[in-house]
Amino acid sequence: MFGLEGKVAIVTGGAKGLGRVFCEGYARAGAKVLAVTRKDMQGLEETVKSVRALGSEAEYLQIDVTKRADTDKMAKFAMERFGRIDILVNNAAFYYGVERKPFNEIGEEEWDMMMSVNVKGSWLPTASVFPFMKQAGKGKIVNLTSEVFFTGSQGFVHYVATKGAVVGLTRALAIELGPHNICINAVAPGFTDTEASRTIADVTKYDTSKTPLRRLGVAEDIVGATLFLSSDAADFITGQTILVDGGKAMH
Repeated sequence: MFGLEGKVAIVTGGAKGLGRVFCEGYARAGAKVLAVTRKDMQGLEETVKSVRALGSEAEYLQIDVTKRADTDKMAKFAMERFGRIDILVNNAAFYYGVERKPFNEIGEEEWDMMMSVNVKGSWLPTASVFPFMKQAGKGKIVNLTSEVFFTGSQGFVHYVATKGAVVGLTRALAIELGPHNICINAVAPGFTDTEASRTIADVTKYDTSKTPLRRLGVAEDIVGATLFLSSDAADFITGQTILVDGGKAMH
């Protein structure tokens, strides 16, 4: 359907949740997958097992997306193992277990971690794969932002700020990457039922009355937009942000 046969996708934050579902989605679309994460190696191994069970080639690597040496290692590993990098999904984020609190009670260390993982962690992997995509004359990059950029979120100011920064990063990079035929776009999920979301809220009590489709999103809902933006069908789309939230926020 998406024509990704033989292509290679790197997915950051691939150990669980959206990351794992993305990896499985790319596998079903025919792509080979490199899944990376910083610390949940057991989860990452399970992701790769799942991808391989779907009949696709897959590898995993432990890297920190906030360190250039690590992201360069990631890109080099993908090239050595697969010989190409067609797609990068910047999915890694600091979100799991984050406690909601007033903006003036957030500690500096937590603020800096949020900025580092969510913003720097999208910039550095992009910088590392860029030389290889440039050489190939084509590439697709998908950044994960969030509906909260459009709506705000009580007690989550640092997270909202990073997701706004990702939208800005996507637009600025689109200008620089465009001349090299590299498209970069963002997908903005609404609140989605994942392992991480369950650590910050009771998903069974989420109010869907303001969501036109009247249900809470699940990880599988986000895959289609990501695969589309990674496909040849999206060759003339760049710098855009697509909301995948059941219609709750519209723009």
